[in-house]
Parts: sequence; C-alpha cells; structure tokens
Amino acid sequence: MKPTTTKVLYWTLTIIFSLAMFLDGIGGVTQQEAGQEVMRHLGYPMYVLIIFGVAKLMGVIAIIQTKFLAIKEWAYAGFAFNFLGAFASRAFSGDSIGETIFPLIMLLIMFLPYLLWKKYQLVKQ
Repeated sequence: MKPTTTKVLYWTLTIIFSLAMFLDGIGGVTQQEAGQEVMRHLGYPMYVLIIFGVAKLMGVIAIIQTKFLAIKEWAYAGFAFNFLGAFASRAFSGDSIGETIFPLIMLLIMFLPYLLWKKYQLVKQ
C-alpha cells in the first residue's frame, strides 16, 4: 500500500472512529437515558457515565492530535480497556451474545486505524 493511501485510509477510519467515540462521550457526559439504562442493568452507579464520557472525549482529542505520540498510544489503550471492560460486564451480567459481542466488534474496528497509524509511522521514517 502506498504511503498516501495509508495516510488517507488512516485519517478516514480515525475520523469515523473518533466521531463514534465523541458522540458516545457526549451521551455519557449528558447522561442520556439509553446510557442510564445500560448502567442500571449492569449494576454501575450513574456517575460513571460522566467519568466514562469525559475519558472518551479526552481519548478522542488524544487520538486526533499528532504531536504527542505516547498520549495517542495510551488513548488507544484506554479505548481497548473500555471495550474489554464492556465485554466482560455484559458477559458477567448474562447478556445475550449480540449485546456481549458488540464491544469486541468495536475493539476490532478500533484496531484498524491503530494499525494504519503504526504502518504510517514506519513509512514516514
């Protein structure tokens, strides 16, 4: 894959992923009813919606910025922990396979821009 193609694909997937996480973060900060229902179902206190929402918004900023590579790396790790924690919470609460597997699908989707970013970093050097 050409460096230009890698860069365009990376930014396209990063923007799509970041937009999804931005909207999810806004939903958490504003404590949308859908998020509250999930938190009640999983047995978490309502204030974690705000904590998770702020963390997702900060993660989006970290992923989109291009100066601090270590912070970007940690943001990807944070999203990975988020999706793995959501998967485990859903599995332990006895949710259906459809609800349980969705966080793992999001984890796989997140790995696409991450891997393209790593590939692009190698090409730039």
